Amino acid sequence: MKILVVGYGSIGKRHVNNLMKLKNVEILVCSKNKDTDQLKKNGIQVYDSLAKCLDEKPDIGFVCNVTSLHVKTAIKLAQSGCHLFIEKPLSNSLADINRLITLIRKKKLITMVGCNLRFHKCIQGIKKEIQNNEIGRIISVRVESGSYLPNWHPWEDYRTSYASLKKLGGGVVLTCIHEIDYLCWFFGNVDQVFSFTGKFSDLEISVEDLSAILLKFKKNIIAEVHLDYFQQPDFRSCKVIGTKGTIYWDSETNEVHLYDTDKRKWIRKIKLKNYERNEMYIQELSYFINCVRNKKTTMNTVNDALKTLQVAFATKKSSSLNKIMKL
Repeated sequence: MKILVVGYGSIGKRHVNNLMKLKNVEILVCSKNKDTDQLKKNGIQVYDSLAKCLDEKPDIGFVCNVTSLHVKTAIKLAQSGCHLFIEKPLSNSLADINRLITLIRKKKLITMVGCNLRFHKCIQGIKKEIQNNEIGRIISVRVESGSYLPNWHPWEDYRTSYASLKKLGGGVVLTCIHEIDYLCWFFGNVDQVFSFTGKFSDLEISVEDLSAILLKFKKNIIAEVHLDYFQQPDFRSCKVIGTKGTIYWDSETNEVHLYDTDKRKWIRKIKLKNYERNEMYIQELSYFINCVRNKKTTMNTVNDALKTLQVAFATKKSSSLNKIMKL
């Protein structure tokens, strides 16, 4: 299987390193970055143009360049018959997404948009508890994702990174779309959105660095979502409250606890020791490759990710108009 990775930034490097661990895989990289000497030493072909890469007829394309170029790149790959893995978010606009979907359908391509938190054992554990009706009917949810943007890539100036620039698709809502994504995975379609979103910290960026979001799902579940670029130390959490109990996880302990209202006590369901963050990405990669080999639809196709993207856009629009947006 011949796999092309377009973009060799942080996430591109991660995917290449993980792909190198697979057997019977030939890797191509499309990048203008200068730090590709080690790739060539490892027998990986590096090209500075997508056209040259497509001449090699890859089977799969990993779209890992800046958000604003995702759909444009994916269309070129789809036209060449490549199955697609597109890093999150799908795009920073709705332009040409329907064209991409038409191509995918015509070429019968397997697609997946990055959703690595769906492969976190604690997030998977929460979904299982919900599916098993362990806490009864879900009423509300609170999730948080906070991190300090300058610490993301200490080797580069955060002010010039894609996450900091509107023209590249940056801003906390799109860049930190993971929480919206897994909530949609848990609870299905969103019905209404309201948010306060904007630039509030002292970071030297021109995009939003805080979003406080209220989501109302069609299942009549209310979710409160907090996203920020300025929190230290990094922290993630998820609390799901139902009629028969509560499920709670946070990134500091990496434990999932369930509060049983009958027994009136917390029960530990999952404890991860020495959790290696890259495990999520390896499992995500293996899952996608397996879906391609078996011609199986993935859990987060381009069509699925479009719905999540529309929630993100509604979040930003709600704040700018100061009104509830209905999807």
